[in-house]
Amino acid sequence: MTSLGIQHFDAFLLACIALNLTPGLDTFYILTRSGREGRAVGVAAALGINAGCIVHTLAAVLGISAILMTSAIAFSVLKYLGAAYLVWIGLRMLLARGTARQPTVTRGKGLVAAFRQGMLTNVLNPKVALFFLAFLPQFVSMQAGHPQLGLLVLGLSFIGTGTLWSMVLALLGGHIHHLLHTRPRLGQGMDRVCGMVLVGFGFRLALQRQP
Repeated sequence: MTSLGIQHFDAFLLACIALNLTPGLDTFYILTRSGREGRAVGVAAALGINAGCIVHTLAAVLGISAILMTSAIAFSVLKYLGAAYLVWIGLRMLLARGTARQPTVTRGKGLVAAFRQGMLTNVLNPKVALFFLAFLPQFVSMQAGHPQLGLLVLGLSFIGTGTLWSMVLALLGGHIHHLLHTRPRLGQGMDRVCGMVLVGFGFRLALQRQP
């Protein structure tokens, strides 16, 4: 770790765990997908989200994320794309006529759609990109021989802890799925609530200002 310039790795892991446990869009999305479509779909959604984190890690290592910090246009474009995507998913849940046996979000596309949507909701969120850009360098000395490798190791460590917690959420959502499978009206109500929440997340992202 020393050769990579990584400092206070134990404190970094504790911070990762605390951040992963904090509820947010990712938590809500995984619980929604696994609750409505089963544990396997929830796992696919979780893997998609963490695949998006890999993209953000590489962007931070290569310095691409710094563009979002300095370019108002780049930040706005990514922000509005992400917001529009969240609103679109939310509206599909609100408007579709789903049942416990016909989930409204993927309409039969299952694992692939869950992975793709999870990844896109993460990649298109400039707040996540800026988080990686601001958080990781705090634990790496830029005077080290290979600081970029240090950033990569920290990013993958964060993703590792996040993936473990995501799997827990997918399993929890699987239990919710069994409940909703026997109560179609409850499932339809969940679709409406989740749709409104996703639309709300979208508008909240659209109002986000560049740091």
